[in-house]
Amino acid sequence: MKRKWLALGLSAVMVSGLAACGGGAASSTAPAAESTKAESTAPAAESTKAESTAAAEGTTSTLNIYCWNEEFKTRLEDHYPGYEKIDATHGKIGDVAVNFNITPNTDNAYQNNLDETLLNMDSAAADSKIDMFLVEADYALKYVDTDYTMNVKDLGITDEDISKQYKYTQDIVTDSNGNLKGLSWQGCPGVLIYNREAAKEVFGSDDPATVQEYVKDWDTFAKTADTLKEKGYNILSSVNDSYRVFSNNVSGKWVQDGKIVVDPALVNWVDNSKALVEKEETGTHALWSDDWSKGFYPDGKVFCYFGPAWMIDFSMAADTEGSIANAGGWGATVGPQGFFWGGTWICAAKDTDNADLIKDIMLKLTCDDEVMKEIVTKDNDFVNNKPVMEAMAKDESYGDAVLGGQNALAMFCEGADKIDLSNLSNYDQGCNEEFQNAMKNYFEGGMSYEEALNLFYKAVVEKYPELSY
Repeated sequence: MKRKWLALGLSAVMVSGLAACGGGAASSTAPAAESTKAESTAPAAESTKAESTAAAEGTTSTLNIYCWNEEFKTRLEDHYPGYEKIDATHGKIGDVAVNFNITPNTDNAYQNNLDETLLNMDSAAADSKIDMFLVEADYALKYVDTDYTMNVKDLGITDEDISKQYKYTQDIVTDSNGNLKGLSWQGCPGVLIYNREAAKEVFGSDDPATVQEYVKDWDTFAKTADTLKEKGYNILSSVNDSYRVFSNNVSGKWVQDGKIVVDPALVNWVDNSKALVEKEETGTHALWSDDWSKGFYPDGKVFCYFGPAWMIDFSMAADTEGSIANAGGWGATVGPQGFFWGGTWICAAKDTDNADLIKDIMLKLTCDDEVMKEIVTKDNDFVNNKPVMEAMAKDESYGDAVLGGQNALAMFCEGADKIDLSNLSNYDQGCNEEFQNAMKNYFEGGMSYEEALNLFYKAVVEKYPELSY
């Protein structure tokens, strides 16, 4: 667990997933034991003293938070007690000024910005150093396995504090030495999100149990795509919509003994997707593109998307008049296979002078039962608290307006318990993206499968020169 890994690999190891280096790190090769020691050299009492001194002098300490969108900012503004919003990127908690550095994920910009800032932390002014930063599942290990992230135990967070969280959310941000390096307020099991009007028109019912029979496995899914096409609907907006479902159900890691391995589940995704494209039952649009999101509206004629709770309310134009989400026109059902997608983790940066505040933010936003429930009811997020979610799944008064008032939390709870991260690796984001990019050429007829596969291999080896195929 070395800073050298960060310097040599941060900008090359991963490329942006969703839609998110300097030099001088060669001498920073502190092993894990030294990293742990370094992380805990500034005890909480000293941090508190420094903040109090700054306040007494009429100044404030600054909590610098790095992220790629406003999701976490809104959670902090809406749910952290005592947070005062100043403007779009600034706030205040007591005597501490809060500064959000928001860099979009596009073209890996967020990670590049974060990498450069982390690598130059030692020479940065105290009020400009990173205190807290956010990471996603696809590249979490890239930061977790360095000494730039603090062990949450060094913040004073105990096993009892986090005992109600879903274990997989902790596994994602546990380093190679068993140290937990971040916490999340959300879980991200996925479901099939379907167009209720299309279901009523084509199947005669928009009931989740009825719809599930039409999408219960991939063979049935393919037959249903034919039926939907006859009525003028594409079953998916893009082949990339189903990718996560297949990639989350692989039998092995992308890289085994230094060699790139294409899992049979991914070959199945290619075969299924090619068939849908050839029948003109889906497109090949990039996720988050304008063409992809046309299905958020009735005229887009898209039957379903795959996604977790955050996608339903945060990413499907719920606030836009005329969208299906705005009219409460989506429904949720299990779909062909369980999967998960994404998630956001809060990491404390090494040597932060706001350790006590970061600890409290983590405890309030990821462990406090009342705050967890508040996030569910206000934001319709699936939170990282098993007892709270199981209780909310049975609460007949709860429903998501985007889903026409449906309470889909029982599906999410079932999915969260089944998430398996045994095949997660440092190479996932890069391999997943390059595989989809290469196969687009095959789907659109510009290359044979073998040519697209070779293009994929070359792109991955260029990104990770240590690998072979």
